[in-house]
Amino acid sequence: MSMALDVLAAVFWGTLVLSLLVFVHEGGHFIAARAFGMRVTEFFLGLPFRHRISVKSRRLGTEFGITPLLLGGYNRICGMEGDADELLARALAIVQREGRVLATSLAAELAIDEDRAYALLGALVDMGSIRPHYDPARGERPWQADFPAAFETLRRDGSLRSEYDPGHDFDGAGTTEAGDPRPVGDADAFFARETACTYRGKGLLARFVTLLAGPLVNILLAFALVVGSLMVVGVQVNVNSNTLGGVAGGSPAEAAGLRGGDTILQVGGRDISDWKGLCEALDRALEDGRDFAIAYQRDGETFETTIDVPEGERLSVIGINALMETYRLSFPEAALSALSYVGFVGGMVARIIMPQHTIEVVSQSSSIVGISAMASQAAASGLSDLVLLTAAISLSLGFMNLLPIPPLDGGKILMEAVQPVMRRPLPSRAQAWLSYLGLAFFLFIFCFAIRNDIVRLMGLT
Repeated sequence: MSMALDVLAAVFWGTLVLSLLVFVHEGGHFIAARAFGMRVTEFFLGLPFRHRISVKSRRLGTEFGITPLLLGGYNRICGMEGDADELLARALAIVQREGRVLATSLAAELAIDEDRAYALLGALVDMGSIRPHYDPARGERPWQADFPAAFETLRRDGSLRSEYDPGHDFDGAGTTEAGDPRPVGDADAFFARETACTYRGKGLLARFVTLLAGPLVNILLAFALVVGSLMVVGVQVNVNSNTLGGVAGGSPAEAAGLRGGDTILQVGGRDISDWKGLCEALDRALEDGRDFAIAYQRDGETFETTIDVPEGERLSVIGINALMETYRLSFPEAALSALSYVGFVGGMVARIIMPQHTIEVVSQSSSIVGISAMASQAAASGLSDLVLLTAAISLSLGFMNLLPIPPLDGGKILMEAVQPVMRRPLPSRAQAWLSYLGLAFFLFIFCFAIRNDIVRLMGLT
């Protein structure tokens, strides 16, 4: 029963912490995309799944929701998929003219094969310019594996703004509903206008910032959590006092009868007034390798005891601890400490792509299993420990996503940077293969991390 409760606690706290951090990460992408005027059709906590709870924003057109497959999340920022095709403008104009069109009919009108027609229509769906039409009479349902047979127009206002565009007014004159014909005069001009509302239609800087926003928000959150914890909760520091904070069990000090709260007056005949002097006197006494006397005060009375040093052995400590007090850092002190910690974590994550350090870093990594166990333990220890663990995971998530490995954000940034040098877009197939390689690398890391967690949790290390 106890083990079952421990597992449930680990699942709960692991899911809570990781879901929060993924939500923050995706929120960064969403805010940046909307700030640059990109259409975002979906923002979900959880991985894509047919069963979900959602609500659609009337102002943004974005569907916000949650799926049962937590520990993930996603935004559908329009214009991030699909290759450029010179027939896209004509295909969009045909859908606008007809209101609803079959892929086969589009293929016939454009004199192309059906695969290309579906690719064109899929790219327009990704742009947020049209939508699939699922016909129950054909047995079609949303979330089926492939596209339906037909595609249709979106609801647009009198100025041809869709629900995803800022400033749309569906109460005004000229509004047409989804599936209604809405011809456009200049196909190229209308397509250019639609492209301008997508990720691909924005400048390189806007795309960089949108990709960077997710990891950056994770790093800023971690920085804020660490600074807040250091300022509000503080840290435990040694008090320079000759009064003992505690005595380790089974130590020479305990054997001599010393207890926490005792005030040490002399060590080997040397007078003691503070912790620094106590440590120096103990070092000298232990160097001699002989038994030595300690005078101490307890409850107003003075006593003397002897530290027994086993013959032929060299002791380095006798098992006493200093008094501790809570020190709350000022903002500059906390910010400096947090920056140092951020730099340390960033450096550790960067080592994972250095061949000479990869195995070393991976051997110390934890998977979702280990993270869940640590989150449960931190929650049991107190809010402060949970906050600091959340900050550590947030930092790792942020920096891991900045690694130049597709399909991570850093990999996407790298591909965005390469394309101007190539002077042409990187084909979707090439991007897909690079993503497969990246996923294979992270599968390798995941397997190592799972193995590490199992070994640690079973006490085999």
